[in-house]
Amino acid sequence: MATFKAIRIDKADKGTTATLAQFDEAELMDGDVTVRVEWSTLNYKDGLALTGKAPVVRRFPMIAGIDFAGTVEASSHPAWKAGDKVVCTGWGMGETHLGAYAEKARVQGDWLVALPQGLSARDAMAIGTAGFTAMLSVLALEKQSVSPKSGPVVVTGAAGGVGSVAIAVLSKLGYHVIASTGRASEADYLKEIGAAEVIDRNELSGAAKPLAKERWAGGVDSVGSTTLANLLSMTKYGGAIAACGLAAGMDLPSSVAPFILRGVCLLGIDSVMCPIEPRKAAWQRLASDLDRTKLSEITHEISLDDVSEWGAKILAGQVRGRIVVKIV
Repeated sequence: MATFKAIRIDKADKGTTATLAQFDEAELMDGDVTVRVEWSTLNYKDGLALTGKAPVVRRFPMIAGIDFAGTVEASSHPAWKAGDKVVCTGWGMGETHLGAYAEKARVQGDWLVALPQGLSARDAMAIGTAGFTAMLSVLALEKQSVSPKSGPVVVTGAAGGVGSVAIAVLSKLGYHVIASTGRASEADYLKEIGAAEVIDRNELSGAAKPLAKERWAGGVDSVGSTTLANLLSMTKYGGAIAACGLAAGMDLPSSVAPFILRGVCLLGIDSVMCPIEPRKAAWQRLASDLDRTKLSEITHEISLDDVSEWGAKILAGQVRGRIVVKIV
């Protein structure tokens, strides 16, 4: 195909515009693997890029979308050949490199992971960057020796993509999961996917004390700001919180008290530039530790035509779980 459908972001007089347009294959950026994209997904960062609410996109024109699953069409990379099923998340796609909301993508072969056995391309994008980030968070907690025997774990932004996958995985692994949400109407949903308790996010939204009553041994936080500060102040001695998001802000109005008086660890989680071996390990664990029935329950499917509308919805907190985008 000389041209293909893509969500194109352009610079405008006021901000940016995102439109479904025809993109010339000759305009694809350098890479040693060309992939026919079959499925993508919608993450919070995609919403920021599509709406222009944050300066996520750093070159124009840009094809939006930070992750895809598809089939290799052509490759000069020794690890990949035509017909291989692959997954790609992060690496600056949709930010500095033309992204995934398109029928075709050209990327570096070193960015790709083989589609894990037992997962379909749709499953992989139902997981997507959000689910991959959730699993990196779980692996970090395990590395810090936070086990089901350590005590409860808390998940903030629980009804979102990272939160939903984190709850499903942690509960399957035997953890007692406390889900924090601002959407009381989602309590039944959160319990269905594995939460043992559901708390109102207002319990974590006030000014944090240096130390508060110990409530959990670990946590996965995609919210940041005062929520993360409160999580840290309420973490048990020797516990750990994996921080992977900033939905409430980039600030952290905390103190050193949890770290130097309780030995609490703050674990930073980055999914964009994560090295390839941890990526492979996380995807293999997702294939084994994420219940497919629960994955289906948390997933909603849209088309490429619907992406811009849903990008606004995810920023408004109107999206539950994961969104998969059918490309072809």
